[in-house]
Amino acid sequence: MLEKFERRRDRFNLFNSMDSSAVNLCFPLELPDFRPWCKEQGLAPFHVLLCAVLRATLQVENFRYRLLEGEVIRIDRLIPSFTVVNQHNDLNFAMFAWADDLREFVARGVAAREQASRMTQLNASYATLSPREAKEQVFITCIPWLAFTSIQHPSASLAQPDIPSFAWGKFRDGPHGRLEVPFSVQAHHGFVDGFHIHQLAQAIAGEIAGFMQASPGPGGSPSA
Repeated sequence: MLEKFERRRDRFNLFNSMDSSAVNLCFPLELPDFRPWCKEQGLAPFHVLLCAVLRATLQVENFRYRLLEGEVIRIDRLIPSFTVVNQHNDLNFAMFAWADDLREFVARGVAAREQASRMTQLNASYATLSPREAKEQVFITCIPWLAFTSIQHPSASLAQPDIPSFAWGKFRDGPHGRLEVPFSVQAHHGFVDGFHIHQLAQAIAGEIAGFMQASPGPGGSPSA
């Protein structure tokens, strides 16, 4: 299962020995403009993009590697989670169970957002995860008010930022009728290089295009 990783173990050993092994890139992510499609389908654009990002993460092998008790493992699923703002404008965390069907994924995400946004205390549901389950995440935040050009993600350990962190900002019109989103990726450089971040960006755009092509019309259940 880790054959591909073994080819880059020497790179992993190099970066893992550094004080900070993180690679962090911010770039304008170009996507098909799926906002009109989301409106037609009655789907929240954030949650559609969340689904596309998580599906793309599983497509790119290097984003599946994690460190557990000093050993490299490969995850096979993801537990969706993201940050929300509560009624006091404080950050909270939302988490929900994966669904392969896009419409069901969005419905679960919206329900998790509403639940977390009503809470005044920090949602500590992530603390109930086992150490192995905790690795089945990527950390996701959205800053829809700002077209940021850089971001520093918090990390529990500077030396081992093995769980990737993604952020995106304000949607804006891009060239040739496309959508442009400021997007940030932070990952362990022993696992992920700039090329893999490029692959992730391409996969996200492909997932969005696939949703739109598979659309059965309002009220249907696109699951491609």
